[in-house]
Order: sequence, then C-alpha cells, then structure tokens
Amino acid sequence: MAHTDAPHTDAPRIDTPRIDTPRIDAVTLEVADLTTARTFYDTAFDLGDRLDLRESDAPTSGFRGYHLSVIASRPADVRALFDGAVDAGATVLRPVAKSLWGTGGVVQAPDGAIWKVATSAKKDTRPAERRIDEVVLLLGAADVGASKAFYAGHGLRVGKSFGSYVDFAMGDSPIGFGLYKRRALAKDAGVPPEGSGSHRIVLRGGLGEVTDPDGFAWEPSRAARG
Repeated sequence: MAHTDAPHTDAPRIDTPRIDTPRIDAVTLEVADLTTARTFYDTAFDLGDRLDLRESDAPTSGFRGYHLSVIASRPADVRALFDGAVDAGATVLRPVAKSLWGTGGVVQAPDGAIWKVATSAKKDTRPAERRIDEVVLLLGAADVGASKAFYAGHGLRVGKSFGSYVDFAMGDSPIGFGLYKRRALAKDAGVPPEGSGSHRIVLRGGLGEVTDPDGFAWEPSRAARG
C-alpha cells in the first residue's frame, strides 16, 4: 500500500495580511472668507465630515486644477442640487443639460472652488430630492502617466484608465478620486485652463504627508494624527 503523508496539523498558520486601499477621508478647501464659505456649503451641499474649511490668503488665480463632483441618482435631483447651490451664491459655469452620458451642470462656489453636479441616470422615477450619493475629486494632471504612477506607487489601485482619464478604485473611501488631463478638465468645467498660485485644496487621508507631481498636497487624516 502506498504511504500517504497526512498534513502536519501543528504547523504555524500564516495569515495573509489584508491590503487596505488608502482613503480620502476629507478634502480641505482653503478660503478667504470662512464665514461666507461655511454658510454656502452648509446650505448648498451639507457634506458633513467629507468637507473641511480653513482660512487662507494664499495667492491664486484662474483655474485651480481640480473640480469636485456631487453625484445624484436622478436628473431631478441634479437640478434641485444645482438650483440650491445657485440660490446659495454659486456662479453658473455650465447650466444643467442632458448629454450622451447623463445630466449635469457646473457651478463655482463663492470661494472659487468648482463643483460639478451630475448623474448618469436618464429618467426620473420619483420626486426630486437634494440627496447626494457620492462625492468625487478629479485632479487635473499635466502628465497623467506620471501622476498615475505616483499614486500607484503610494498604494492606490487603478480601477479604470483610458486616454487622459484615470479612475482609482477607492474601496470604502467617502470620496472618490481620479485624474484627468488638466486642459480637458478645465474644458469640462467650462473655464480656461490657465491658472497659477495655490490650488487652495488639501487632501486628507491615507497617503500621509506627500505632494503629487502637480503640487496637490496630502495630509494625514485626523485619526492617523491621533
């Protein structure tokens, strides 16, 4: 009879460590007038812990190289959120309109930050609600390949990548994250691509204290700071 070795039950168990995708816990917008900015965001979007504000007089002009998107479920929700932002003091950059990919519009907040309000849904199936399903940050990159490699090297996983666009798989992060060619991102927002000075935004999350190739700064999350 052939001898069969039974598994050695006393061998130590080796656990494969879970690899956590770095998160963006919040974005911090640097604003000239803290009171005005806080009133606007509380009224327009009410994003809770996903958005922080701090006062800054850092010089900035033109396009700041990013935009934030609030994603809704239905076109009626997009219109309600868009109109609410305008009523709260935002400037219209692109009015709400239908396109091949869905419905959306773009506004500029009183502090200068650019916000896109959008949905991929084609039809309304219920009355309008000012409800936000997702928040996404898109950074404009001078060299998308270099920025993609930077973030991949810091532990972010690429979910989708085609042409000048990269979407990172952010797991349970409260804020989605991607890259787009700077000029294309400015065109999408309805503004000229030129700009200089401070980005007036800081990303807070799992990458620690780093600055990417386009000058966007990260800070540790509050929990990491202890």
